[in-house]
Amino acid sequence: MNIVFLSASSSIHTIRWANGLSAAGHEVHVITQQPAVDPFDQEVVVHQFPFLGVLGYFTMVPAVRKLLNKIQPDIVNAHYASGYGTTARLVNYHPWLLSVWGSDVYDFPYKSPLHKWLVKTNLRAADQVASTSYCMAEQTRSLTPELTGIAITPFGVDLAVYEGIRPEPPKQKSILVIGTVKTMKPQYGVDTLVEAFALLLEHLKSSTEPTLPELELRLVGGGEQTLELQALAQRLGVEDKINFVGRVPHTHVPQELAKLDVYVALSRRESFGVAIIEAGAAGRPVVVSDAGGLPEVTVDGETGFVVPRENPEAAAVALKKLVLDAELRHRMGSAGQQHVAQHYSWSTCVETMLSVYRRTIEKFNKDS
Repeated sequence: MNIVFLSASSSIHTIRWANGLSAAGHEVHVITQQPAVDPFDQEVVVHQFPFLGVLGYFTMVPAVRKLLNKIQPDIVNAHYASGYGTTARLVNYHPWLLSVWGSDVYDFPYKSPLHKWLVKTNLRAADQVASTSYCMAEQTRSLTPELTGIAITPFGVDLAVYEGIRPEPPKQKSILVIGTVKTMKPQYGVDTLVEAFALLLEHLKSSTEPTLPELELRLVGGGEQTLELQALAQRLGVEDKINFVGRVPHTHVPQELAKLDVYVALSRRESFGVAIIEAGAAGRPVVVSDAGGLPEVTVDGETGFVVPRENPEAAAVALKKLVLDAELRHRMGSAGQQHVAQHYSWSTCVETMLSVYRRTIEKFNKDS
């Protein structure tokens, strides 16, 4: 199959989809304005246009149309219902699949009536719409109720890069590391995590356990909220227990997850939950909020705990259970690894996407 992506190369998910489809034996072209954050495989052909921001999604249309007529792909997959979805609609090459990712349907449409009109028009123009999660598909349908056949195409995990990482043994440790790998932005609730960690330390002071592990909170990721979070840690008196690591390349995520004993994601909003899938692949138990797609990828009570969003007390209670019970950590970590292997291996997700491509192509050819 000859596949063209209209998508931002500044997203690791674009790179992983393109590389995964290429590795499965398909010809893949990526048309983008943004420079790549990580390398594409050698077989992926990247066509980078000058970065012109919002204006660029319109001005690149004639050149993209010309390029597509030259490539003659079997299908165009535009990612994001706003920017590249607009480009794809104006180019008018068929068949094309529009993949929604998050802010394009949660935030962008509510900036103004014009923004909402643009997204709804793009969604209706696509031959097929896909979402990474059921909750985001529902959000998309709230904008365009007539789109009843939204395909679910979750992000997967390359299990091969996690082969050497096993769940921690069911034995209490002298030092336990709780952590997250997220961009330091308000929507991801890292401030809730810092508050929950401070509460956890207070709760453990009254514990009757004879031997308590020393705790560390490890925050991996850069972002606009870093200084605010550091100030919060200082205000709560836990700054000496928190390690702000900063951003790491995505290729380093497995090694970072291996350094953790418990993974936490207390997002206020989350379109899917790929970080939870990665934590599961590493055999780490998780504590997640009930936001968006996080409960979809967590089996509550088996692979981790689901707690109410913006509730540091509930998160602290869940964390305390895991801190005090090495057997529970081991059991949940093992269950998480099995859950990911069964439902979210990268090969399975790539085949799911290919099936959506095939159905879209067949339907377009039938209706033409």
